[in-house]
Amino acid sequence: MTGRPYTHLSMSIDPGERPRIGISFYASITRARARVLESGRPYLVLESDEADVTVSTTGAAGPVTAEDLDIAREIFNAAARYLADCERLHTEHAQATDSAA
Repeated sequence: MTGRPYTHLSMSIDPGERPRIGISFYASITRARARVLESGRPYLVLESDEADVTVSTTGAAGPVTAEDLDIAREIFNAAARYLADCERLHTEHAQATDSAA
């Protein structure tokens, strides 16, 4: 797992289909934050030096829906799995480095 950090952006525009944009961070996220706007709308932001991704609830500051809660739970669970994998791999790397020394 070597290489320089980068952010990858792709866009697909097919006739008769909705455009699709993909952003992949293969670089350090410089900041992750969550806030609630004055309007009462919650949002989550992931930032790197090259791009920002913002996730918010549906509707224009309307009530948070059951679907919004489902997505927020999916994000939470995915982030928890990502954290666990990062911690495990970091520990494995540190142990391998220590035993090689």
